[in-house]
Amino acid sequence: MRKTLFGIGESAPWFKAPTLEGSPNYVFDTAGGRVVMLLFFGSAGQPAAAEALAKMQARRAMFDDQQAAFYGVTIDPRDAAEKRIRRQMPGIRFFLDHDRAVSSAFGAVIEEGRGYRPHWLLLDRTLRVAARFALGDGDAALDACKALASAPPAQDWAPVVAVPDVFEPEYCRRLIALYEENGGEESGFMRDEGGKTRLILDPKHKVRRDCLVEDPKLARDINLRIIHRLMPMVLRTFSFQVTRVERLLVGCYEAETRGHFRAHRDNTTKATAHRRFAVTINLNAEEYEGGDLRFPEFGPRTYRAPTGGAIVFSCSLLHEAMPVMKGRRYAFLPFLYDESGAALREENAGFLEGDGPLYRAENDVKV
Repeated sequence: MRKTLFGIGESAPWFKAPTLEGSPNYVFDTAGGRVVMLLFFGSAGQPAAAEALAKMQARRAMFDDQQAAFYGVTIDPRDAAEKRIRRQMPGIRFFLDHDRAVSSAFGAVIEEGRGYRPHWLLLDRTLRVAARFALGDGDAALDACKALASAPPAQDWAPVVAVPDVFEPEYCRRLIALYEENGGEESGFMRDEGGKTRLILDPKHKVRRDCLVEDPKLARDINLRIIHRLMPMVLRTFSFQVTRVERLLVGCYEAETRGHFRAHRDNTTKATAHRRFAVTINLNAEEYEGGDLRFPEFGPRTYRAPTGGAIVFSCSLLHEAMPVMKGRRYAFLPFLYDESGAALREENAGFLEGDGPLYRAENDVKV
């Protein structure tokens, strides 16, 4: 429980909470990349809260989920039951904070439940506090939100490293041929639900097909290239010693299906918390349109390594694979971690849903 409200420059906490008419476990950190207006109003049954919500509604057009999004926080179950609030897509959502967990994390709950601190909290595209306003200062809060959302996004470089020549061009063609020979399987993503990490298939969020490298000799050749050509640059750039590689996988995004992977982070579930760095090695960078990497918290800039080259970045960064508009994009997509990550992966193995054998660190790919 936080005892004070957040100040300018502080990072907002990440959390999961149910939303009205939406996800029962909404992942707030995926809201990054756009300006976020939070309104901790407590109960829409209070006249001051109702007035604040009316001011927001009068500016409804600014919340389009592209430049800005609004999230109201209610602790009163009657708000939903009596339809005092409603979800409006795009851009307007409400967290049902009936246990006050979200409000407590933001300092809105006065100690021991003696009261509530309603307020507006404006977050920038990296989910850091840009401004805070009293509940009655709705006009000023919304003016600040409009100004921040309208400002040109900074052309920041995301904290990534580009490493050319990890794979030779002919080696890239070999991996593409492996995919085409075996065909790919529909690719999902991980989500924590009901105390387990589940594999989810949702074409609105991700469309890709994957082929695992299972031949031991080919796997050894790939690992040698990672050890000698990639790991030294990871150590130099991030001061991180890689000792483990998770999955040797060729993925394919096709224009025919608008292949894409919406904004996400790679280490936010129990079964993926061990991941430290993600790697994208392009196998045919000159043969498709669209499909580039983007890091929404760092502006609109996109990234594409040349054929055989890698982009390496922290698994904690919000990132997306933009839709492929023409052709097929092939990429090699491993994760990197170390011995502490291996111990964490083994510790959390029981959370992974499925009947397969539990992960054991000694059976992992060690480089």
